Amino acid sequence: MAERRAFAQKISRTVAAEVRKQISGQYSGSPQLLKNLNIVGNISHHTAVPLTEAVDPVDLEEYLATHPLGVDSGPLRELVEFPPDDIEVVHSPRDCRTLVSAVPEESEMDPHVRDCIRSYTEDWAIVIRKYHKLGTGFNPNTLDKQKERQKGLPKQVFESDEAPDGSNYQDEQDDLKRRSMSIDDTPRGSWACSIFDLKNSLPDALLPNLLDRTPNEEIDRQNDDQRKSNRHKELFGLHPSPDEEEPIERLSVPDVPKEHFGQRLLVKCLSLKFEIEIEPIFASLALYDVKEKKKISENFYFDLNSEQMKGLLRPHVPPAAITTLARSAIFSITYPSQDVFLVIKLEKVLQQGDIGECAEPYMIFKEADATKNKEKLEKLKSQADQFCQRLGKYRMPFAWTAIHLMNIVSSAGSLERDSTEVEISTGERKGSWSERRNSSIVGRRSLERTTSGDDACNLTSFRPATLTVTNFFKQEGDRLSDEDLYKFLADMRRPSSVLRRLRPITAQLKIDISPAPENPHYCLTPELLQVKLYPDSRVRPTREILEFPARDVYVPNTTYRNLLYVYPQSLNFANRQGSARNITVKVQFMYGEDPSNAMPVS
Repeated sequence: MAERRAFAQKISRTVAAEVRKQISGQYSGSPQLLKNLNIVGNISHHTAVPLTEAVDPVDLEEYLATHPLGVDSGPLRELVEFPPDDIEVVHSPRDCRTLVSAVPEESEMDPHVRDCIRSYTEDWAIVIRKYHKLGTGFNPNTLDKQKERQKGLPKQVFESDEAPDGSNYQDEQDDLKRRSMSIDDTPRGSWACSIFDLKNSLPDALLPNLLDRTPNEEIDRQNDDQRKSNRHKELFGLHPSPDEEEPIERLSVPDVPKEHFGQRLLVKCLSLKFEIEIEPIFASLALYDVKEKKKISENFYFDLNSEQMKGLLRPHVPPAAITTLARSAIFSITYPSQDVFLVIKLEKVLQQGDIGECAEPYMIFKEADATKNKEKLEKLKSQADQFCQRLGKYRMPFAWTAIHLMNIVSSAGSLERDSTEVEISTGERKGSWSERRNSSIVGRRSLERTTSGDDACNLTSFRPATLTVTNFFKQEGDRLSDEDLYKFLADMRRPSSVLRRLRPITAQLKIDISPAPENPHYCLTPELLQVKLYPDSRVRPTREILEFPARDVYVPNTTYRNLLYVYPQSLNFANRQGSARNITVKVQFMYGEDPSNAMPVS
C-alpha cells in the first residue's frame, strides 16, 4: 500500500454526517435556546429539547381571550378587533301562499311534534352583515365597473406591443448592418470591440441632485407626493376579477327560502267523446320520464262525462265537492327533457268479462251507424246501467294513450300564431306518431321533429296549443305494469312493430297545453288548499299537481306537506288454488284490527 503524503496525514477523515451527529449528541438543545438561557456550564444538567419535536400551533381564540388588547393598540386596532356593529339579526314574517295554513293546530299535537312543526311557521331570522362587501368573498369588480374605472386612463403601450414603422425600422436595420460590418474583423469580447461599443453608445441622463445632502424626511415626503400624483382612486379595483370557477372564497348571500317549483305547464281538458255513449268514462293524466323510468307526477283525475252519464252513478257516488270538479291542472317539471310523456289513462265501471271483451263495442260500432245498430246499442246501455247499479264504486282499466310533450312544445313554439291546433292520431300504421295541424294553411305540415338541447326543453315561452287526440290504445290485460308502459313509450319515439299490434279505440279528446301563469286564479295546492287570489269559491278550480322529481332537488323543505301516495303495483295469486278475477284493493289507515278502527283520511 502506498504511503500517505505528509500533508494528507493531517486531514481528518470524519465525514459531515458524523460531525452533525456528534454535535447533536453533545448539544441536545437549540444553540439559540442555550444562548437565551445564558448556559455557560455543563449543559447535561438542563432539560434537553429534541430538535425534531413538533410544536403545536398557537390557539388564536385562547390567546385573544387570555391577552386582551390594550386601550391604545395603535392605528391598526380596527384591523385586529371584530367590529361590534357588523352583524344584525332581522326577523321577517314568513309568507303563506294559501288562504289557510296547512299546519295543524298546535293544541292537537305532542310537544316534540309541535317543536318540529314550528320550523314551518316561525318567522325567518335573517342575518345581515354590514361589512360583508369588504371581505374576500365579495367581488365588486364586475365588467361594467371595470370599464367605468378605465375611462380616462392613459393606454399603456410596451415596446413588444408596438408594430415597427416601415421607414424607421429599415433605418435601424441599415445602421445595425453598418456597425456589424465595421466590427466583423474584430474578435467578439476583445478590448477593441468594447472600445467600439462605448464610442457608439449614448450616455444616460444625469440624475439631478444626486450628491446633494437631503434629509430622510424630505425624501419620504417627495416619494409620497410622487405616489399620489396622477394616482387612480381605486387602484386595486383595476385588477381583473378572479375566475368564478376557482374563487379563493365564496360567501354568497342566500335568498330567503321558498317553495320549489320547476317549469310549470298548464293542461286544460276540454272534451272527451267516443263513437258510442253508453256508460261513464273516467280519465287521468300523469307525467312519465322514459329515460329515468320514473313517474314524475301524481295522477290528475278529471271527469268529462255528461249529466246523463253521471246520473247512472248517483246511488254510489256522493255529491261531488267543488275540489273534485277540476278540469285543468298545473304540472311542474324540474328536469324537462326529450323523454317526458304525458300519459292519459281511461277507466270504466267494473263489469264481467275480459278487458278486450268490454272494449269490443267501442271498436266495432260507429256513430254513423247508430240508427242501424239501435237495438244493439240499447242492449249495451241496459247492461251498462245494471253494472253501474251493482258495481258503480269500482273501476277497471279501459284504454290509454300518450303525448310526447317536447314535440308539442317545440312545434307550437315554432308556429307564427297565438294558438295552435294539433291533431294526434296514435292508430295510424306509420310506425310512429303523426302530429298534424288543422288550419287554413295549404298542405298539412308535419310536426314530427327531434330536437335536443336546453332551448328545446323550455316550457316557459312556447305558444299555447290545442291538441286533439283521435285514437287510444286498448288496455291489455297482461300489460298493466309501469314496466310495460315504459316499453310502449320508448317504442313511440321510433318506428316499431309493437304499437302496430295494438288495436286502437276511436275517440276524440281535446286538451289545451300552455305555460302556466305566475299567479293563476282559483288554484288549489296538492293538499286542496286555496291559493291566494281566490275570489269566488264556487268557480271550478285548477289543481296544482305534486311533482315527483326524476332526480334529487337540493332545496330546503319549507312547506308543510302531509301527503302519502299509495299506488298498488301488482297482486300475485299464482300459489292460490282456483281462479281469481275482479280483485279490488282497499287501502286504509288503521289504529286497530277492528273494522271500526279505520282512521278518516281527508
